[in-house]
Amino acid sequence: MSTLYPRVGVGVILVNHQGQVLLGKRKGSHAPYWSIAGGHLELGESFESAAIREVAEETGFLITNPSVIAVTNNLETWRESGLHYISVTLLAEVEGEPQQLEPDKCEGWVWCDPRALPEPHFDASRQSIACWLAGRCYLPQPGQPT
Repeated sequence: MSTLYPRVGVGVILVNHQGQVLLGKRKGSHAPYWSIAGGHLELGESFESAAIREVAEETGFLITNPSVIAVTNNLETWRESGLHYISVTLLAEVEGEPQQLEPDKCEGWVWCDPRALPEPHFDASRQSIACWLAGRCYLPQPGQPT
């Protein structure tokens, strides 16, 4: 399947008090990749509303005041699947443990060191975490003109 134009994804880096990020092992459309929480931006939805909705649907966490920290151009995903996404990434801090609310889409959630990501890792998630760690809103990918 391919798209005629890029679609908009929303990802959320959830961070605990130890500085770890929450990652899920995906099933279905993004299997077998590890990824931050997220999904599609719905028509008429703000980035913040999409982040709050996706995180609640996937993990049960009720986040407040997520902040936009990055945008990624997911060309690796496009080359692999024909699906071209532009992803907007938000950041939120959470306490506690996630629930596994979409077992058909995710094998489970784990807290990980953001500098040692499990593989294989979803393009948008990897780029988003790299932006966050670098304190930059966008990082050109190797081989892309700048």
